[in-house]
Amino acid sequence: MDALTSYNEIADSQAQPNKRRRKKSIVWEHFTIETIDADCTRACCKQCKKSFAYISGSKLAGTSHLKRHIALGICPVNRSNQEKNQTPYNPAVQTNGSASATLKSRKRYRATPGPTSIPFDQTRCCYEIAKMIIQHDYPLEMVEHSGFNKFVRSLQPLFSSVSVNTIQDHIFNIYLREKQSLLNIISAIPGHVSLTLDLRTSDQSLGYVFLTGYFVDCDWKLQRRLLNVIMVPFPDSEVAFNHAVAACLTDWCLESKLFTLTLDRSFANDNVRKNLGHLLSIKGGNILNGQLIIGSCCAHVLSHLAQDALDSMRAIVEKVRQSVKFVKTADAHEEKFLELKRQLQVPSAKELIVDDQTKWDTTYQMLMNASELKQVFSCLDTSDPDYKVTPTMAEWKQVEILCAYLKLFFDAANILTSSTYATADVLFHEVWKIQLDLMQAAHSQDHFVSNLTKPLQEKFDKYWTDCNLVLAVAVVMDPRFKMKIVEFTFNKIYGEEAETWIKIVDEGVHELFCDYIVQSLPPPPPNFVDEANENIIKSEFCQEDNFLPNGDTFADFDVYLHDIMNNQQMKTELDQYLEESLMPRSQDFDVLGWWRINRSKYPTLSKMASDILSIPVCTVTLDSVFDTTPRNLDSHRSSLRPITLEALSCAKDWLQYESWELPSGVPASMVKMEY
Repeated sequence: MDALTSYNEIADSQAQPNKRRRKKSIVWEHFTIETIDADCTRACCKQCKKSFAYISGSKLAGTSHLKRHIALGICPVNRSNQEKNQTPYNPAVQTNGSASATLKSRKRYRATPGPTSIPFDQTRCCYEIAKMIIQHDYPLEMVEHSGFNKFVRSLQPLFSSVSVNTIQDHIFNIYLREKQSLLNIISAIPGHVSLTLDLRTSDQSLGYVFLTGYFVDCDWKLQRRLLNVIMVPFPDSEVAFNHAVAACLTDWCLESKLFTLTLDRSFANDNVRKNLGHLLSIKGGNILNGQLIIGSCCAHVLSHLAQDALDSMRAIVEKVRQSVKFVKTADAHEEKFLELKRQLQVPSAKELIVDDQTKWDTTYQMLMNASELKQVFSCLDTSDPDYKVTPTMAEWKQVEILCAYLKLFFDAANILTSSTYATADVLFHEVWKIQLDLMQAAHSQDHFVSNLTKPLQEKFDKYWTDCNLVLAVAVVMDPRFKMKIVEFTFNKIYGEEAETWIKIVDEGVHELFCDYIVQSLPPPPPNFVDEANENIIKSEFCQEDNFLPNGDTFADFDVYLHDIMNNQQMKTELDQYLEESLMPRSQDFDVLGWWRINRSKYPTLSKMASDILSIPVCTVTLDSVFDTTPRNLDSHRSSLRPITLEALSCAKDWLQYESWELPSGVPASMVKMEY
């Protein structure tokens, strides 16, 4: 730009020698032009008198190097002035002269256009408000609140107020766009979809079934998406959930894609499960005669066990809670506690926390941290006379035992909170350890341990009986373990009866694989029966030939080879997979990634593996895994029309996986729906 400006200045001066044109660049406040000869013109610094190239023949040097000489402190005189607190030249800072001010304004506008250069788009603004309402659960009525409209107009005076109906149209538009996108994804997956049912109730005792789908996408990544929110007026009815499941299957075209169904005993008794099993058999999704319908949510089971354990020691837990509150709710008490900890040289780095009794994991963390500081608590009453709830050392010992069993539940539940939902095989390792540890503890010689764990073991045994087949089949699909881990763990749990249970898993895996083989076979041609009869006749004719006196002397040998080939072909993909060596165990092993790489080697078995590994064992959302109270709909959500509630809930779930942007050319008129 500088070179072009200077070149124009010289060209103008040569074209109009009698009309002097004022130079606009502000560097000429610091330089003068010296003509050396007809073909050479140089620029001379006014301060240090150093000469610089400017014009040599037809070559133009420009002014950038002149600016750097002044601005970067290269000029010794200018640098000296700067050290004396004199302001040096800075091309980025406005100096005297209207020309320089114009230059600065022009450059700033070109670099960063101001807000006035961006046209206001009312439709885009409404879409962003709709997304905000969806993502943060804001009430729809906020768009009509005076405070909200004043705030928006302070940012953009051109904004026009919108009604609740208008913002609902935008919300439905987002919902429908995202739904179509998800439909395209689900329709393209090669495998099946598994569903979970989570029931929530409103203040009016209405039930809302949240149906979530789990599937492996075309990139072999496990996906979890909320599909429907369906109101059931009578949630206590044994057929209430049949309608919800049937509606979901129809809505998402899943009649031929449904694999398993996971619900929870808190609202699904045996009759409910039986009715759903009958529905699935009609829809073609009855896998292994209903054995893969999971009737218990793992998160709820673990939460109930943790609460039962805590309730059995309610008095001692409350003592610890009050002790922690005493320290944490007063600065003076906490200072004394920390000083006493320093004096006693307690090495623990744990910090005391006050638990949230609606989340059992916070109570577990409170007990864990406090037990590591029990020595400080035991001496606190001597330094602080206001502290009067000291647990005894025997009680602290019981707290440590309690924490040891709570840790089993915590480690298993923590897997369910991962943002990348864990495959079903991962939970098997935690569940079998809980089953074994509780079995052994229930028969402990220590009466406190046996009294604590026996009720827990009886409850967990019901869950283990319900889910062990599903989890065992899933872990067989992990090439690091296969049937070996089933044999190892079942021998520990069942002892002499282990062989029976191992056989059930093995037969279940093979039966399931046979189903996939049948599904992968092409339909028989119309003349299949005629060809089969012809082959039988030919086979019988060949057998008769073999006994002719002048027959082929190698006929028996050919039969022998044929039998060998048949036996080799009878070895299925599943048999080959199970007979191969186990993969090395590594922490970051991607089981779905392994099947993606080996899908050409195991074309049928890989489809079965993707479906098995994506079976959900939990029905609640990630933030509800540790809840101790049922999550019900608040008064605002339950006051919405069912279709509006479904749009808000599903769109919120879908938007967290993909950053949705308003496509160009979106019409101002939105899709109208009844709500």
